Amino acid sequence: MNTPDPISLRQVCKHYGAVRAVDGVDLDVQRGELFGLIGHNGAGKSTLFKMMLGLIAPTSGELRVAGSPVHGAAFRAARRRIGYLPENLVLYDNLSGLETLRFFARLKGAALSQCATLLERVGLSAAGQRPVREYSKGMRQRLGFAQALLGEPQLLFLDEPTTGLDPAATRDFYAVLGELRAQGVTMVITSHILAELQARVDRLAVMANGRVLACGSVDELRDQSHLPLTITVCVPASLAPAVQASLSTLAGVQTSPHEEGLTLRCPRALKMAMLHALATQDEAISDIQIAEPTLEDLFFGLRSTP
Repeated sequence: MNTPDPISLRQVCKHYGAVRAVDGVDLDVQRGELFGLIGHNGAGKSTLFKMMLGLIAPTSGELRVAGSPVHGAAFRAARRRIGYLPENLVLYDNLSGLETLRFFARLKGAALSQCATLLERVGLSAAGQRPVREYSKGMRQRLGFAQALLGEPQLLFLDEPTTGLDPAATRDFYAVLGELRAQGVTMVITSHILAELQARVDRLAVMANGRVLACGSVDELRDQSHLPLTITVCVPASLAPAVQASLSTLAGVQTSPHEEGLTLRCPRALKMAMLHALATQDEAISDIQIAEPTLEDLFFGLRSTP
């Protein structure tokens, strides 16, 4: 028996007068997937999050989240299996970290016994009795992550979750996400730190002006974008013309000199032909470095595509 995807959106729109904040989004996120959602400020990411959480109603379209349409009593029950870390987290400064978690646990109907364990999981057990007003931005963010994990959710929405985290805390955060993914938890994450997402998400969607421009794995987006590879060849200046001549039969390859040799811009379809041609010049070439388009390259390339 096939189980439905944890998230299924069909032609979802949210309009504020003439402003189309979300404009006809189709999206499916599979169970146990770490799914990235990227876009410029105002692209519609946070609005889409709020609709999937049932915080705001769509203008039109169909949303099914956690196996339920996003409205009515059935979704109120399903929402107990959902965790959410908003981009702008507001906490009660006079409560301690442990009291904060207990407050949210009561709201969610989660066991209070989870609170101390979750504080330890996010590295805040030593600060659990301190008032939140003494917490740094990173500590507040970790506390917010802990509240999102209350009730052992099967679906997590994480909006800019690493804001304020130092490199060690960011590493620990993604380690927890790896554990959750292994347990079958589905996660949707937004971040403006594209390099951070590139090696970690299973798939991602690129949004602009309320629409999804492209969706897939990083490699699939590379294929969709048609952006070239960048190949750096280390070769003495006296031998560079011979290397360039060996590439003359490859249409679409752009070459430019740099202080240690040549930089080549190569269509992905010509990658193996390029390497074969360079192999014939192995006595002249001391090193070759190949760089795929980064997620940042893909983001700007897809946004500029008509």
